[in-house]
Amino acid sequence: MDKLIIRGGNPLLGTVRISGAKNAALPCMAAALLTDELVILENIPQVRDIETTRKLLAAMGAEVELGYGGPSIARPFARAHWPLRKRLTIW
Repeated sequence: MDKLIIRGGNPLLGTVRISGAKNAALPCMAAALLTDELVILENIPQVRDIETTRKLLAAMGAEVELGYGGPSIARPFARAHWPLRKRLTIW
């Protein structure tokens, strides 16, 4: 965990923006596939796992717009058109 070491006798003032948790955002992005409605997620952290999940959802046909610091939008797709790729099957 990062830490701040502050030296001096001046009081601290100001605000710090806390980003969302990656481990909470990833399941929310996946859950967006379960609805036919527009999904808007806010406070999504800008990390590689989020971008990878966006690419995965896009490869499956969903439209995902990541707005780091703003809302992220997922437009699901018609589930009836999911192709099952042979390389993803066990048999």
